[in-house]
Amino acid sequence: MRTFKIGAMAEQTGTNAPTIRYYEEIGLLRSAGRQAGNQRVYRDADVKRLTFIRRCREFGFSIDQVRSLIALVQDSASPCVQARDLAQEHLTAVRAKLAELKALERSLAAFVTDCDASCAGGAGSDCVILDDLSKGPTKACGASAGRRSRPNA
Repeated sequence: MRTFKIGAMAEQTGTNAPTIRYYEEIGLLRSAGRQAGNQRVYRDADVKRLTFIRRCREFGFSIDQVRSLIALVQDSASPCVQARDLAQEHLTAVRAKLAELKALERSLAAFVTDCDASCAGGAGSDCVILDDLSKGPTKACGASAGRRSRPNA
């Protein structure tokens, strides 16, 4: 059985040491054994678990979702559909966030277009972007951007 110190574990998994300690602290990763000098010692199974955690986080799963996925891995009787349902729930959230980001992109593009057409190169006090940002919130971020024109200063 191979063993790893925290630095080797970090290097092998692409995870930094503070994150490894954090995952131990919150129970995603088992508390490491200790050797002389109180240094943490990890096993191959810990590397495998940390790789799993790291991949889950790369896919944007929350800590609670990772915890649920780990529970599914540990329970050989759990049906695959539970992992699928969790992934579907996350996919739905990602798609909603993507839609928000696309709306944000459209709003920012409208800001830039309005500025280019109305005030670019002028005084900051006449900037349509700054004017729009100083107004109260709208239903969609920047919804007013691109819907009004402003005379050139």
